[in-house]
Amino acid sequence: MAKLRKKGITLLKILVSAALLYFIFTKIPFKEVWTSLKTVNPLYLFGALLLFIFSKGVAAFRLNIYFHKIGIPLSTQTNLRLYLLGMFYNLFLPGGIGGDAYKGYYLKQHFEVKTKRVVAVLLLDRLSGLLLLFVIACIIGMIIDAPEVVSFRWLFLACIPLSIVVFRVVYARFFSYVLGIFWKTNLLSALVQLAQLGSVLFILQALDIEVATREYLFIFLISSIVSVIPLTIGGIGSRELVFLYGALWLGLEEERSVGISMLFFLITALVSLAGFWYHFKKPVPDTR
Repeated sequence: MAKLRKKGITLLKILVSAALLYFIFTKIPFKEVWTSLKTVNPLYLFGALLLFIFSKGVAAFRLNIYFHKIGIPLSTQTNLRLYLLGMFYNLFLPGGIGGDAYKGYYLKQHFEVKTKRVVAVLLLDRLSGLLLLFVIACIIGMIIDAPEVVSFRWLFLACIPLSIVVFRVVYARFFSYVLGIFWKTNLLSALVQLAQLGSVLFILQALDIEVATREYLFIFLISSIVSVIPLTIGGIGSRELVFLYGALWLGLEEERSVGISMLFFLITALVSLAGFWYHFKKPVPDTR
């Protein structure tokens, strides 16, 4: 019954992704998006790839800080392999075990640690990244001059301290055993998101987009928040939909906007594919 349920959820996600992509390409012919992609500068695209890889390396390091705090002395090398395997599972095997679920299973198999704490730090790692996505989106929202956004500046300003305080209170109330690494992990989350913004800046240069940079970055951050909602396969479709309507809302070029999203997904998929090897050769626990 559980397997049938998983297959049903996977099928639903595939259908939602397909429906969203179909809808997007009824609004913008794929030919127009492809035309913009054909002119891409490979050198800038390589820069985007390197920055994305760096962001994932920092994210893996951040997660390992949580692991060490709850008594899991996983080595940096093993943790990185486990992180890549998790990325591969999340994107390419959505019908099987999810990346976070596998990490939890792996750690329980090799270390004596409470399940509750493993689940908690995996959740906190996700929430920390989400918090910084939101905070940086608010900061960029405050410096956008588009009339559609200017009226929300006061709201962006208020949301920054409010979101941090709320997260800190919840963190202290329910996860006091990792409170000592609150600022360290969140600063690393900021570095992760800034590196990914840098990656998108390289994508903009690769597509020869030199105007409305802040607007495109703002849309990217919003799309990243939306893609966390598990309604599609790896955020396929939902991210592109946000880019489409964001472009329409802010008066940007829709085909280039969707092209940015597609290139970012391709980079994500390429890096996630590196975890394929560890699907067959599982990471060996190493606490050195």
